[in-house]
Amino acid sequence: MKIASWNVNSIKARLEHVKNWLEKNQPDVLMIQELKGLEFPADELKTIGYESAAVPQKAYNGVAMLSRHPIHVELKALPGDETDEQARYIEATINNLRTIGIYAPNGNPVDSEKYPYKLAWLERLKERLTVLRQEGTPTVIGGDFNIIPEAKDCYDPEGWKNDALFRLESRQKLRAMLNLGYTDAFRVGNGQTQQYSFWDYQRGAWPKNNGIRIDHFLLSPSVVDRLVSCHIDAEPRGLDKASDHTPIIVEIND
Repeated sequence: MKIASWNVNSIKARLEHVKNWLEKNQPDVLMIQELKGLEFPADELKTIGYESAAVPQKAYNGVAMLSRHPIHVELKALPGDETDEQARYIEATINNLRTIGIYAPNGNPVDSEKYPYKLAWLERLKERLTVLRQEGTPTVIGGDFNIIPEAKDCYDPEGWKNDALFRLESRQKLRAMLNLGYTDAFRVGNGQTQQYSFWDYQRGAWPKNNGIRIDHFLLSPSVVDRLVSCHIDAEPRGLDKASDHTPIIVEIND
């Protein structure tokens, strides 16, 4: 089973890129982040073989789940704060596998209310993952975590040290999820540097490979046992009018 995640930075602007990538790569599931609008092209995606479930939001955020198999939606919001109206979470069961797509808060600037919101949101995510671990649910969590796990996941760690994506508190939140027994799928057998999933539009970041790795897949123990591979597909970042993120793909045995 091939599962992918991609922050498309507007599904309206990047729909043709998404359709072309789906037809070329044929994933079973694609998690999408940053829809940036209330309209979602479900009918158009269905014509190329993908059912979908979306949690849109006007102008900002938004997540969706695309699948070649039936999607049984479990949750369309992260539990723990009924006042939170930001569209950042979708949880479904697909082929007896709990699949969770997230778009975690960026958190910048750190001296604003955005950083405490980021940390609180990540704490709620950890609490949800704790419940799924206690239940023994085979789980895959993918998406834009907006966290740089380690220095080797960043082209300039010193320059990013005070950014919300690389601050110690943010990295501790990710580490707490890993300590529950989840595994960073990309780092299973891969310790290489300069492996990135995001390149800014500014300062020639893409041609210089000045990137960061902030898009991840976390796998529960029973799913790690079935892991075949996990890699980043950098090719879409080089397209005309590309998203600043590129897909990450995990493959597990059925």
